Amino acid sequence: MKKIRIEFKWAVIFTLVALLWMLLEKLSGLHGKYIDYHMYLTNLFAIPAIIVMVMALRDKKNTYYGGVMSYTQGLISGIILSAFIALLSPLAQWITTYVITPEYFPNVIKRSVELGFYKSIEEAQAYFNYKNYAIQGAIWSLIMGIVTTAIAMIFIRSKKSAEDK
Repeated sequence: MKKIRIEFKWAVIFTLVALLWMLLEKLSGLHGKYIDYHMYLTNLFAIPAIIVMVMALRDKKNTYYGGVMSYTQGLISGIILSAFIALLSPLAQWITTYVITPEYFPNVIKRSVELGFYKSIEEAQAYFNYKNYAIQGAIWSLIMGIVTTAIAMIFIRSKKSAEDK
């Protein structure tokens, strides 16, 4: 457990940041009055998500590897971190759906039918629901976490690592 303590800590931090983002979306009206803008503005979460991932990888480099971390070591750490985030994602989605903003799905279902994105309420409900979002969230967390790590490690890795010696 000691080897992956940092990844778990940052997965919890990432999840808390994601929940705070959902709360900010709700408070700003993106789950109600301004729902038409939600599908565009929600993508801005990529900014804090990338920041948290980079902070986690730097923490691993400095705390666990003593400031010297290879690309491969960072990639493995990022994959583990992404897996933890993906595992916590359904819980975060549950909290978002049932605690933070229970009106989001009814609002987005109604509006997506009004705008013609879906032909019927039933068709929209098949997409906009907790189960679908929980599955998508877990899959996308894993994929985007690994992609972010692969790119970030180009810059975070040590130029001369222990593996190079």
